[in-house]
Amino acid sequence: MVHRKPASLDGLRKAAAGCRDCPLWAHATQTVFGEGAAHARLMLVGEQPGDSEDREGHPFVGPASRILDQALEEAGIDRRVVYVTNAVKHFKWEPRGKRRLHKTPAQREVEACHQWLEGEMATVKPALVVALGATAAKALLGPKFRITLSRGEVVRMEGQPPVMATYHPSYVLRLKGRPGGDEVYATLVKDLRVAARFIVQDKSGR
Repeated sequence: MVHRKPASLDGLRKAAAGCRDCPLWAHATQTVFGEGAAHARLMLVGEQPGDSEDREGHPFVGPASRILDQALEEAGIDRRVVYVTNAVKHFKWEPRGKRRLHKTPAQREVEACHQWLEGEMATVKPALVVALGATAAKALLGPKFRITLSRGEVVRMEGQPPVMATYHPSYVLRLKGRPGGDEVYATLVKDLRVAARFIVQDKSGR
């Protein structure tokens, strides 16, 4: 079922809270909707809420959020003027003892949730959307998109704002202290700097 999209973020948030269009809601604590500046020029889209986000009800508040905050600061971007959200609004997980381990959303789950992401983009009207990770990138740019081939490139598609894909902070977190981890983090910062320049140039009309 595709819901009629409300015309405000608050309306979208309230409508999404009752979404039952895929099975994920049944095992999640709550819907985790996007947050941030209502008319942000930069929107960051992740995959789905993690364990911390699911419990607290806010996007990007877990361990990976600290990586993101650091990267944004190094790129010269104030998170307070950014809108952050996820392609999927419910936490998909599987039990491992007492822990709840992240499980990648299925394509049908991403598609069921896309109406809310579309509503967020249409309401916020960002100059650029940065897709963090493969799931977000494919949700916005199609299933054939590969970060390994087109990371850091601004892609324009009809019907939505320009999109640039980069690594998800959770991927950086997994590689922390391991070979290649510093390079992946540096690449994330580099891509966010490209995003910062893009929205400045877009605003100036150049």
